[in-house]
Amino acid sequence: MTADTGPVLYGREAELAAVSRLLSPTVRSCGAEPLVRVAGGPGEGRSALLARAARDFPGAACVVGAPPRQVPWSGARALFDALAPSAAAAGRAARLARGPDGIAAALASLPGREPVLLCLDDFPLWDAHSRAAFAAHWRASRPRGGARLGWLVASAPGRPLPAADAADAAPPVRLPRLCRASARALVADAGGGRVDPAVGERLLDEAAGHPGVLVETVRRLAPGVLAGTVPRPGRLVDDGVLVTVYGGLLGALPADARRLLGVVARACGAPEASGPAPGDPDRAATGTALARARSLRVPTEALDGLVAAGLLHLRGGDLVFPDPFLRRAAAGEGGRTREGRPGGTDPRHLGGRRHDEDRGGIPRHAAAPPDRHERHRADRLGPPPVVRARSAAARGRALVTRGFAALAGGPVMDAHEAFLQAAKVLRDREPAEAADARFLAMEAAWTAGDVGACLAALDLAPAVPGTERSFAEGLRAALTVHPDRARTPLSSVVAVGAARDEPRLLLRAGSAALVLGDVTAAARLHGRALARARAEQRASLVPRILEHLAYAELRAGRYARAGHAAGEGLRAARATGQLNSAAHQHAVLALVASVTGDGPSVAEHAERALAIGRPHGLAQAATLAEWALARAELGGGLAAQAAARLAPLVGPGPRGGHFALRMLAVPCFVEAAVASGRAAEARAATEEYARWAAYGLDRPAPAQLARCRALLAPHGEETTRWFGEALRHHETGGNDFERARTLFAYGTWLRRRRRPGEARGPLRDALVTFERAAAEGWARQARAELRATGAPGARRPDPSALAGLTPQQRRIARLVADGATNEEVAVRLSLSPRTVDHHLRGIYARLQLRSRVELSALVAAAER
Repeated sequence: MTADTGPVLYGREAELAAVSRLLSPTVRSCGAEPLVRVAGGPGEGRSALLARAARDFPGAACVVGAPPRQVPWSGARALFDALAPSAAAAGRAARLARGPDGIAAALASLPGREPVLLCLDDFPLWDAHSRAAFAAHWRASRPRGGARLGWLVASAPGRPLPAADAADAAPPVRLPRLCRASARALVADAGGGRVDPAVGERLLDEAAGHPGVLVETVRRLAPGVLAGTVPRPGRLVDDGVLVTVYGGLLGALPADARRLLGVVARACGAPEASGPAPGDPDRAATGTALARARSLRVPTEALDGLVAAGLLHLRGGDLVFPDPFLRRAAAGEGGRTREGRPGGTDPRHLGGRRHDEDRGGIPRHAAAPPDRHERHRADRLGPPPVVRARSAAARGRALVTRGFAALAGGPVMDAHEAFLQAAKVLRDREPAEAADARFLAMEAAWTAGDVGACLAALDLAPAVPGTERSFAEGLRAALTVHPDRARTPLSSVVAVGAARDEPRLLLRAGSAALVLGDVTAAARLHGRALARARAEQRASLVPRILEHLAYAELRAGRYARAGHAAGEGLRAARATGQLNSAAHQHAVLALVASVTGDGPSVAEHAERALAIGRPHGLAQAATLAEWALARAELGGGLAAQAAARLAPLVGPGPRGGHFALRMLAVPCFVEAAVASGRAAEARAATEEYARWAAYGLDRPAPAQLARCRALLAPHGEETTRWFGEALRHHETGGNDFERARTLFAYGTWLRRRRRPGEARGPLRDALVTFERAAAEGWARQARAELRATGAPGARRPDPSALAGLTPQQRRIARLVADGATNEEVAVRLSLSPRTVDHHLRGIYARLQLRSRVELSALVAAAER
């Protein structure tokens, strides 16, 4: 597969012509030393291209690969050994290279006047000292009126090429996959003309023009399979072929990076958390892959290096393999170290001679595979070279990108740590970006419910000016329970943000308004932020804004609007791959459904929110979901179960709910606890709620506090006084739904005190508000209480409500409707009378009935 003119290259004519053009005498005579960069993957002919270019060059040429022993300056010494006429001259050049004039002085000390082409293969695998010296030489290269030297530098994907700072620098010459005609010629030559046409076409389809894969597959297949006389296997290009071709690339990676790449490869195609359908075979959700890596105790710090090297791409909340063959090789290799030349590229795969074969007048240098255990200590410790080589700003921005990925679809405290690290890296060079990273870290910690982490993120150093400082000071005061110190700085943030049109500033101003309890301003600011984000087509920001908007509408008691915002946010979160935002939207929808009385929707949305929120540490979403389940249980008459669910959420300590929601759930807990005989716990929670309500951070809080005191009052006169106080506060509280709940509680208390005439007014007002808010569950209870007062025109329950009972409850309801006593029902169904009584009380609560007579009428209506 060789000719007199050098190695045969299939389908590389255009790339070889580009290299020759860039290294032509015309280019060398009018510019600086030409630097041509070649990028090719494992098995794609990178080394063969260098060998052919060296042979075709009109002058001397030298091809040098990565030295086998990685010590300081080993790469430069290998080049000088190949160029110098003696060991003494090579040693003198090596000493000059370490001096102030660097590589230029070393090369000038070597004899020779003819043009020389220096081909450096696998350059990123050279030692750090040599890489830095050569890169500095290329950056400082200036026109000399006729350059004697030319440079041809090659690298595989995942090993970045040196950057050319000149404005007119040529872009890298990249080796694409072969066209079908070239691939067919390569297969025919590699198989010696013994490849059956049908087998060859199938091989071309599977190899997708990859020359190394084609040659390795032909080498591995049995002669009978190639000739078509033996049945073909299910897949010609198996994982063993890919591990062989890509083994050098994988083996050259640091151990942690190689293991993490294998974990991500095996996570590709896994079902998403939002649905059971399998995904893209080359794509893995970032959160899923990192969680799997942690479960296997694989460090995840190497992710930045893999993304920066181009081995993985970060798209939305997913990690994507740009090369499907690399994904299969990484999954099949399973983290094992492979022997072989770095890059997995053998020139013989493309018909080229090896570097140590005779090339006429070209100096020879054999590049043996580097021993990872013998590399220089600076290369083996710490981050990979590709990460160390980046600037501080680039490293910080890469950490911010990683934080966004975790914030979108992974554990939020991972996002918190990534943002904090980014802020430290960016602090001195990009203080504004560092401040943004700290605020993002605070937001991640807030979602996780970690007050200490929030305060750590707000400890800005150096201090930021203007509204950012006010925002940090106000939040710090609020988190340390000093609301009097928080009002002034947070109010200034709201005022300044209201005058701006930047979505990020509007979002921050809306968050400040929520902390102050000004839900009207918060909803308005978040609505403006949403409009601006859509106008600027910032799709990734829309789910976050809709999260805040839905929460503001919840706080205002506008449940229909909250449900609309959450539904829209759920669709936007799914479209952009933001699972954590989707969990929050599910939690809001569950809370809205608990108001409307849609039990199945409550269960479905709460389950989805908890399925994502618990493993990812989303304390805010998990608390909202649990609260929604408790409200649905309370609306269904299951007060004891609701109280048991809410008790941990309103208590302090690690078992408690989210710190920003704990007090908001207290009124619901008090109502459930009083109804289930847990008055002592309800009284303690009420006293803590009273201290929090005094801060004035929640407008409905005084009214709800008075309602809690009314439910706990020991005698009638005090109860009436507290209910009156609650209704007076509701007039300025701005939450119609909570006002209706107070009216309902007051009317129920009056009816049970045998004052039906007085109870009808509050119950009618409560019913109208519940119906207006589409709170059907609460409306059913209000109608039942109205019927119990004997109010004319009170609607009876819908007979279809019987379908909501369990099968056992329906059997008991029919027997009771037929006139059977509890003891008779117990005998018929083989139950105890106590169990029958328990089921009957649940039936009355769910159907909003008070007697067997009403149950009989309802069953008869259903049968009709």
